[in-house]
Order: sequence, then structure tokens, then C-alpha cells
Amino acid sequence: MDIKISSELHHMLIALAQETPREEVCGLLFGDTSKITHIQKTDNISNSIVDQFEIDPAQLIAAHRAARADGPAVLGCFHSHPNGVCLPSVQDAEAATPDGSLWVIIAGGAIGAWRAINNGELFGRFSPVRLHCID
Repeated sequence: MDIKISSELHHMLIALAQETPREEVCGLLFGDTSKITHIQKTDNISNSIVDQFEIDPAQLIAAHRAARADGPAVLGCFHSHPNGVCLPSVQDAEAATPDGSLWVIIAGGAIGAWRAINNGELFGRFSPVRLHCID
């Protein structure tokens, strides 16, 4: 499955990861089944932000409430990997609910995307998604 992202949002994600290169940055992705329309950086409340992320539950709940009130749909999340590996980790797979949500990872100046599903190709949890940058 492919999903579109504007070059502006693509650059914003890379810039967010570069702001704190030694800590995982995280946030939410919004849009529809074919396109990411905007992003929202959230607080990383993990006890170990150098190699883990946890989106602030209050921010996540607020996003879902807004979506139910005709706001943009929450597609999934993004986070950075300061280790430079642009692939989901074992920890990511353990944390991911197999609900079809989109996971975007920023690392080493690159961005990768996956869907969290049962029996995925990677760790039995993730299947790759191709991002198409558009202007």
C-alpha cells in the first residue's frame, strides 16, 4: 500500500528529528487512507527517551476526540530513531497494536513507513508502506 505526503511535511518530520538528535521525537499523523495531510508533535513521556517513545495519552485522547467531532482522522504515529536505523525496532513491534495504523520512522535523514498488522513481514507486526512525496 502507498501513501502520499507533501514534501513540506516530509521536510518537517526530518527537521523535528534533527532538533533533538539524541532523543526520540514523537507525534501523530493525520489524514485519510491515501494521504498524510498534517502532523502534530507530541510530548514523549517515556522514561528512556534516548531509545523509546511514548505519546502523551492526553494528547492522543484529544486527537481522537477531535477526529470524532469532524476533525482530521488519526492515521497513526511518527517517531525518530537516534541510532540512525530507519526500521521499526523489536520494542516498536511489541508496542504496536495490530490495528492497521501507520507508523512513520525518521532516522539518518530518511523516513520509512509501515502498517501495524497481524503477521506482518517485520517482527510479525509491520508491513512496509511506500511514501510518495508530492508538492
